[in-house]
Amino acid sequence: GTEFTSMAILRWCQETGVEWHYIAPGKPTQNAFVESFNGRFRDECLNDTLFSTLVEARSAITSWKEDYNRHRPHSALGNITPAEFALKSTLEKQAA
Repeated sequence: GTEFTSMAILRWCQETGVEWHYIAPGKPTQNAFVESFNGRFRDECLNDTLFSTLVEARSAITSWKEDYNRHRPHSALGNITPAEFALKSTLEKQAA
């Protein structure tokens, strides 16, 4: 159940040194980026498709993810794709 999942995640955070931040109940704006992504993913992928098998679901989700990250410009990133943004950031760090 969820309590076992939660305990596993908390244990992983402790082992890896990742900080865990809780979102207050009823305050989704505290994590607006994830809320926005989840809504877009649900609207554009999950609600559009009735999956018959796990393989079919994985294939459709992979296709959507590739489009989202490699082909679709994002206004929050200066109208470039996340892949271009990551490459640009990496090159800037190497040049510094």
